[in-house]
Amino acid sequence: MSDRITTADVVKVAKLARLDLAPQEIERMTAQLDGMLEHFADMDALDLSHVAPMTQPYPLRNVFRDDVVQPGLDREEVLAAAPRVEEGRFHVPPIIGLDS
Repeated sequence: MSDRITTADVVKVAKLARLDLAPQEIERMTAQLDGMLEHFADMDALDLSHVAPMTQPYPLRNVFRDDVVQPGLDREEVLAAAPRVEEGRFHVPPIIGLDS
């Protein structure tokens, strides 16, 4: 048994996550989580004082295109194709029981 995580810890987290784990799954999850925590402890032991902090491992660049103004559709033509128009806008039926 690990001193990092106990079966009781796994049972508590499973309950919070509303997971119904069988006893063999609880044991397996405990072992797997212990292995992960051991790996994290190994990483914590590394001397990273010479490594600069960063938020991204790769440089970010904007991949979006420039905004270019283009002519849109004619409002009257679009509204003429609508099944119902009200005050120059599309009229859509209510979706939450409101009267139209």
